[in-house]
Amino acid sequence: MIRGVIFDMDGVLVDNKDVHIEAFLIFCRRYGLDTDTERLMPLFGMGNDDIMRALFGRPLPAEDVDRYSKEKEKIYREIFAERIAPTPGLVDLLKGLKERGIKIAVGSSGMRANVDFVLERCGIKEYFDAVADGDQVTKAKPDPEVFLLAASLMGLPNEECLVFEDSFAGVAAARAAGSPVIALATTFPRERHDDYDMIIDDFTDIDASVLDRF
Repeated sequence: MIRGVIFDMDGVLVDNKDVHIEAFLIFCRRYGLDTDTERLMPLFGMGNDDIMRALFGRPLPAEDVDRYSKEKEKIYREIFAERIAPTPGLVDLLKGLKERGIKIAVGSSGMRANVDFVLERCGIKEYFDAVADGDQVTKAKPDPEVFLLAASLMGLPNEECLVFEDSFAGVAAARAAGSPVIALATTFPRERHDDYDMIIDDFTDIDASVLDRF
């Protein structure tokens, strides 16, 4: 029986792949880093440590990772501020889940500033009972730590929490946590996904009754 739902943020609460790519390209040009969209795509769903190591081609001190990550995410928020919107169908789904008494959490590798930015700018903060983010965990996806934390904050076992994810690392993390997964074909097309309990294009494909399938 599903009693909680955990939403990843990037590519799930908001369909923001192109904005993150734009921000990454701006950031990389500042530092003379050679990259393009194709090289950036495998980084989606990973934590900042892994992303910055991949971009710079070497391990970085923690303070540099923190500084560079904050700089890139500031660029992202500045770009996205004027065009941000919830993924189609999300608000109706959140309302339906609340009507059923389902607990709702965010489980994201993103920094807390980005999570707060999305929840507040999209006007959906009121629907969430808990937030687990990259600032609260030591291991990024595909490690399950952030989903384990999200379920714990809701007071639920992970097997009773349905996860919505768009990235391969995120799906792997949800599987490792023991949760069922609905994949979104936002960041990656349907044909690239091969591990899920259900796949949707966006939240207009479902309503809260989807919980009855799990």
